[in-house]
Amino acid sequence: MRAGQLGRDGIAELVDRSCALARRFAERLTAGGAQVLNEVVLNQVLVRPGDDDTTRRALHRLQEEGTAWMSGTTWNGAAAIRLSVSNWSADENDVDRTAEAILAAAA
Repeated sequence: MRAGQLGRDGIAELVDRSCALARRFAERLTAGGAQVLNEVVLNQVLVRPGDDDTTRRALHRLQEEGTAWMSGTTWNGAAAIRLSVSNWSADENDVDRTAEAILAAAA
């Protein structure tokens, strides 16, 4: 799907939905014991499911197992996982499944 096919209202809806899904990520991850490092106002979530070693190990496991792609980053000197909700087909089930995978990878 190309952005031009959506029109102005469609793009606005896509952005709103992506932001809502990012907030859902933050809620699910926080409820599971992870630390969300940013105020989720757009489609980005920075999460630490444990200390630096646990976070890096979890990221490596997630990238290998393939539920979703995410990248690592450093936030205020601490290892973190950066999630971006940017796919038009992402939905609540994708978020829930991915949040569970993150928490399981850190366990």
